[in-house]
Amino acid sequence: MKLTLLPGQATLGQLEQIWRTGVAAVLDDSALPGIEAAADLVRQAAAGDEAVYGVNTGFGKLASVRIKPGDTAQLQRNLILSHCCGVGEPLDIATTRLMMALKLLSAGRGASGITWKTLSVIQDMLAKGVTPVTPSQGSVGASGDLAPLAHMAAAMIGEGEAIFDGERMPAGKALAAAGVEPAVLAPKEGLGLINGTQFSTACALVGYFSAIRNLQASVVSSCLSTDAIMGSTAPLEAGIHAFRGHRGQIDVARAMRAVMDGSEIRESHRSGDTRVQDPYCIRCQPQVAGAALDLLRFAGQTLEVEANAVSDNPLVLVAEGKIVSGGNFHAEPVAFAADQIAIAIAEIGAISQRRVALMVDPTLSFDLPPFLTPAPGLNSGLMIAEVTTAALMSENKHLANPCSTDSTPTSANQEDHVSMAAHGARRLLRMNDNLNVIVGVELMCAAQGVEFRAPLTTSPALQSALALIRSEIATLKDDRFMAGDIAKAASLVAEGLVQAECNVAGLLAGEAA
Repeated sequence: MKLTLLPGQATLGQLEQIWRTGVAAVLDDSALPGIEAAADLVRQAAAGDEAVYGVNTGFGKLASVRIKPGDTAQLQRNLILSHCCGVGEPLDIATTRLMMALKLLSAGRGASGITWKTLSVIQDMLAKGVTPVTPSQGSVGASGDLAPLAHMAAAMIGEGEAIFDGERMPAGKALAAAGVEPAVLAPKEGLGLINGTQFSTACALVGYFSAIRNLQASVVSSCLSTDAIMGSTAPLEAGIHAFRGHRGQIDVARAMRAVMDGSEIRESHRSGDTRVQDPYCIRCQPQVAGAALDLLRFAGQTLEVEANAVSDNPLVLVAEGKIVSGGNFHAEPVAFAADQIAIAIAEIGAISQRRVALMVDPTLSFDLPPFLTPAPGLNSGLMIAEVTTAALMSENKHLANPCSTDSTPTSANQEDHVSMAAHGARRLLRMNDNLNVIVGVELMCAAQGVEFRAPLTTSPALQSALALIRSEIATLKDDRFMAGDIAKAASLVAEGLVQAECNVAGLLAGEAA
């Protein structure tokens, strides 16, 4: 199965499909004329007398060094090999394949000068399951993601390493086993392959996709927690949020109203409840999660634009008949988007953790037993599960510190301001993993709390979510080994299962309940 991409028009949905399903990406045939027109202009420049950066000159601080016409092919190969300086754990296969698809999209715009023949190697590798081993550290997010993309390009020419059929091996062996002919780089092609923001953008997109799922799950967990502590739904009234006017807040409140509709627990304490207001972690969930949703949506829009962008250098302006140096490789938009996603992740977790703390505290939980165990004292219940969420919440707060405000000069001060987008985007994986656990533990606590309200029942939507949770995690009676339960709860969140039970994605998008 293949997904055809039209350069300049790829959507977040298509990119998420590539990442989640592993579908092979191919460029629409309509991109071919523009690709070849740019490559023709590069060939002319390589054969000419005028110095054109990266075509017949050195790179970075060595841009003033002219390269002989007969050496331009060797120049590109040397560039790739010399830039394979990545370190650290390899990027996972799914994200690497997304990065490769993003490179196709960028070069497919017809401004990079990479030939169709070379781009076909990327398509063949995606189709036949040859994945470059791409170390995850080494990019500062300016002049493109040079080191990571160099490892990708090296595999294309049969150098470095690749994964094929589940085995890590020399890239040349992998290409041969898959029946893929290695690329032979033409002028500028090496530079076009490694200049660009595709590594940072792929990692940031994965962070965005996962953060959206976590936010959706937090809608379910917050609703279940509200019923567990017999909280009020009055703060969800539509009029309150209309007066504020923020779209995310309005959407989250609407979704929560729909998810909680029909709860017997809620109806049981509409009158006679001595409490006037709930703590902020219950009352202000639409305001906090809604603001996070707005931030994520904005970051998603930025990343969709970047995914369709041409971000290498120099660019081939075919209509003007010239090749021009610029700075589209600077990943500042991606760095900002990654920082925004990080802030949203941290805040979704912070308010979720406070609800966990609320439910296990008998002084605040409205008559739930201490630590949600039926036999406190003999049993500790969910005491340390709450501590785990506190640890992960604090870790995410530290990780949310901005990366985009950092910079360090590189390449003999030629590249004197950089974005730090690469590690800003990579840290989102760890943050989302932490948030999976925080929201998962909240679901465990809320499920336990709602069951203590029997014979009263929660809403039909939340009953479905509760049934899913209980299909994986039994009600906690006597103390037991908890790590496995927490892992299962986190998986329900990460895989989008619990939020799907309540159609949260549809509700946030405005679908009728």
